[in-house]
Amino acid sequence: MIPVLAMENDFVKGLQPPMASFSAAVTNFSGISPSRTSLYPRHKLFQAQCRPFFLSRSSHFLLLMKDLTLPRRRKTPDTTICASFTDVTSNVALEEKLPPKGETWSVHKFGGTCVGTSQRIKNVAEIIVKDDSERKLVVVSAMSKVTDMMYALIHKAQSRDESYISSLDAVLEKHSATAHDILEGDNLASFLSKLQNDISNLKAMLRAIYIAGHATESFTDFVVGHGELWSAQMLSLVIRKNGIDCKWMDTRDVIIVNPSGSNQVDPDYLESEQRLEKWYSLNPCKVIIATGFIASTPQNIPTTLKRDGSDFSAAIMGALFRARQVTIWTDVDGVYSADPRKVSEAVILKTLSYQEAWEMSYFGANVLHPRTIIPVMRYGIPIMIRNIFNLSAPGTKICHPSVNDHEDIQNLQNYVKGFATIDNLALVNVEGTGMAGVPGTASAIFGAVKDVGANVIMISQASSEHSVCFAVPEKEVKAVAEALQSRFRQALDNGRLSQVAIIPNCSILAAVGQKMASTPGVSASLFNALAKANINVRAIAQGCSEYNITVVVKREDCIKALRAVHSRFYLSRTTISMGIIGPGLIGSTLLDQLRDQASTLKEEFNIDLRVMGILGSKSMLLSDAGIDLAIWRELREERGEAADLEKFVQHVHGNHFIPNTALVDCTADSVIAGYYYEWLRKGIHVVTPNKKANSGPLEQYLRLRALQRQSYTHYFYEATVGAGLPIVSTLRGLLETGDRILQIEGIFSGTLSYIFNNFKDGRAFSEVVAEAKEAGYTEPDPRDDLSGTDVARKVIILARESGLKLELSNIPVESLVPEPLQVCASAQEFMQDLPKFDQDFTKKQEDAENAGEVLRYVGVVDVINRKGVVELRRYKKDHPFAQLSGSDNIIAFTTRRYKDQPMIVRGPGAGAQVTAGGIFSDILRLASYLGAPS
Repeated sequence: MIPVLAMENDFVKGLQPPMASFSAAVTNFSGISPSRTSLYPRHKLFQAQCRPFFLSRSSHFLLLMKDLTLPRRRKTPDTTICASFTDVTSNVALEEKLPPKGETWSVHKFGGTCVGTSQRIKNVAEIIVKDDSERKLVVVSAMSKVTDMMYALIHKAQSRDESYISSLDAVLEKHSATAHDILEGDNLASFLSKLQNDISNLKAMLRAIYIAGHATESFTDFVVGHGELWSAQMLSLVIRKNGIDCKWMDTRDVIIVNPSGSNQVDPDYLESEQRLEKWYSLNPCKVIIATGFIASTPQNIPTTLKRDGSDFSAAIMGALFRARQVTIWTDVDGVYSADPRKVSEAVILKTLSYQEAWEMSYFGANVLHPRTIIPVMRYGIPIMIRNIFNLSAPGTKICHPSVNDHEDIQNLQNYVKGFATIDNLALVNVEGTGMAGVPGTASAIFGAVKDVGANVIMISQASSEHSVCFAVPEKEVKAVAEALQSRFRQALDNGRLSQVAIIPNCSILAAVGQKMASTPGVSASLFNALAKANINVRAIAQGCSEYNITVVVKREDCIKALRAVHSRFYLSRTTISMGIIGPGLIGSTLLDQLRDQASTLKEEFNIDLRVMGILGSKSMLLSDAGIDLAIWRELREERGEAADLEKFVQHVHGNHFIPNTALVDCTADSVIAGYYYEWLRKGIHVVTPNKKANSGPLEQYLRLRALQRQSYTHYFYEATVGAGLPIVSTLRGLLETGDRILQIEGIFSGTLSYIFNNFKDGRAFSEVVAEAKEAGYTEPDPRDDLSGTDVARKVIILARESGLKLELSNIPVESLVPEPLQVCASAQEFMQDLPKFDQDFTKKQEDAENAGEVLRYVGVVDVINRKGVVELRRYKKDHPFAQLSGSDNIIAFTTRRYKDQPMIVRGPGAGAQVTAGGIFSDILRLASYLGAPS
């Protein structure tokens, strides 16, 4: 059946162009000069006049011109004339040849970018030729941008913008130039003739629209569908050059659809199948090049398949042929686990179930439109998403899930396939005690929403109906709120409803997977990841269909939330973004340790530590993906920028896909320590050997500890007391298990331990201090160690951990710096003058030796008497404190359980390696808290 012309009798609406102009337009359009009486033809006379033109001009030529206007003489009924003809050029009866169906057919669909240039059309032809399927059907879109150009033609003509003529010439030139590149000889001449004929017809149609100032939807659909006709014809001619039996199909002859509302159409499969059999009986072949996007109504009026129409065409044709597979060729490697623009480490999914693809596309993922899946799902035909520009990529397969899929069933990743988001939403919360148990409440709410035409994206409702919460697009929320206020005015006034609340600036995050609800731990992992990223969830929805868990979050948290959950399921189980502050001796040693251990941690323990920034006092190095720690020093020299703490923190915490952030402060700076509280509040974990925060003002310490207990952010400072020794963790373990601390006594300074371990056999005190300084055990100015302040800070930290609320000023400290030397201008001057006081120290050492004792510089926390002290004490030579060597530290815990024999912790307490190791240990402890295996 060939649709020819549909023209309404009533031309008297709207604008009224002069009679001469209309006659000229129709003459230009059809070659028929209408008389005044022929403008109101009877059906048969009109068909008789138009038949020769339309049969000669085009096999598919439709004009629906509603509201084309002329002066009204008499009222005539609104009658649409549709004429259709069967091809009568041959009276020879053709033997019907039914198309073979089933596994022998493969279906390919190529979008506009795939056929956007002459070279790309050649590439498509090469792919089709190389496909070893016995039979192939290829669906093609219009060349890139052509459909937009065709819509622009309609718009310009309706707006009476005469530039539509030059725009149409540009369409002609684009296709003509492409044809000259890929065709030759008779094929080129044949195509150019058809192209020129189509352009002439379009020009006449657009002229009629220009005069009328209006085009019907059907007319628009007919015009814009020409791009597919031309690309299909060109591709078929290119494939024929390879000696392949190939025909092109105008799918308006085959695919029949009915409008279904909401700018959608429903295929009529029975009628389409009959038309396919008719078409194939006339055109039997092994390769069919079919037009995408376009179809016909049961009345033979051309239409389109609307959004993603070419994909839909391919799915319909795949179903009609019962094809083995439908391959959608595009410009991406497949379906991603999340939007790669938001999550840079999103991965290509190997497989998706039909339902998973549905869910992800609903939430905005770049997958197929849900309706595309319906035709193939009916017959279990898989869809492959492939990248035409990367043929080596395997793509994503959308199909029924395999029953025998045993791929690492313990891995939750297999049950959560992807994540997607919808932005610019608002939550509407209808709440009130009068709603509970009242039938029809939800119906009344959503009836009011329907009346204003709003789209409900998500619904969350408690079983009591005390509150009903749902999400709508932000642009529609005002109308929804007004409708609900009006509908429930009486209930609001008398208190049965307490409020209709609007929560703006929301986004939806959806986790999609085939078996999520039936797999224990998936929801827990999802919400745990959000909690640890400091994301507040405003509403939750999960159906029993097992495919989707939906949460509503603040718009500004959306990307962070997406990265958090994606990281939890798709990166290592624990991925931490780290910023190292202070790349001095301790910091640089830590960076080298991280470098040496990073691969082992990732491979064996699934811990992924990424240093995203290194901040020094003058310069900093930032990276979006992680700094190569093998060359971090060189990179810092080459790419370092001016130090900016605020920018540094923002970069490490906010500008990448990793949700867990840790700042490692390797300085001794009180200013840096002052930021800990702010960082913890932002969800940034803090690891540090810096004693300034915990030994500073008591109020600051108490705030930090309170925040640490109340939030999911962690604050680790083991290295503040014992370098690499587990002093703080041992103390906490005793307290948490119910023991009572009586006293903590220890040698807390590795520097002073070294000095007094070697201050013997007649050696001078100044000589031993100089030796320790030369070995790197002391600070650049040894007075920082000899003053006892460092030990006092450790004592106050342990006192506070034990529950004592002491300030640093409450701790009496015996300084080993002779009073006259405390005012020396420099360390050099101090070292020069220190020998003057050797005699005093020698006297103390000899007195101890004569009594069978040794000198040790200790710190003591006396919990019973609620005090602390730092002083030089004497111990018997059989005491554990007298058995030390080198720079060892030793701490004795006297508790209710360990009263007769204290618990001893002993080991190296100074040096860059052990201190960095203590920090590293805290980082790994943080990882275990975040979910790494213990």
